Amino acid sequence: MGQESSRIKVEYGRDVTFVTFLDERIVDEEHIRQIKNALDPVIEQNQEGKLVLNFSNVNFMTSALLGLLVRIHKNVCELNGQVQLSNLDADLYRIFEITKLTQVFDIT
Repeated sequence: MGQESSRIKVEYGRDVTFVTFLDERIVDEEHIRQIKNALDPVIEQNQEGKLVLNFSNVNFMTSALLGLLVRIHKNVCELNGQVQLSNLDADLYRIFEITKLTQVFDIT
């Protein structure tokens, strides 16, 4: 079972939910708000499960998205779940290294 908004694609599995970001560039505040609004119910439904955020389509993002990811991580952990980031390109991974978010997130 899956669902799709204009910004993300969601696929539900057993004990894991996969979210794929559809935009190549996540820079606009309105886009980030749309992503947050689309992810809020996904996080609620994913309680105690693993949330995998797939960045395979993303090649640029702003620090505002980093802030949203930290809030998502906090919310998921409060629900006894786990967050994993996947398919970050080298430039995006470097941003996580510089900000020391590699110590917060499970990145594959």
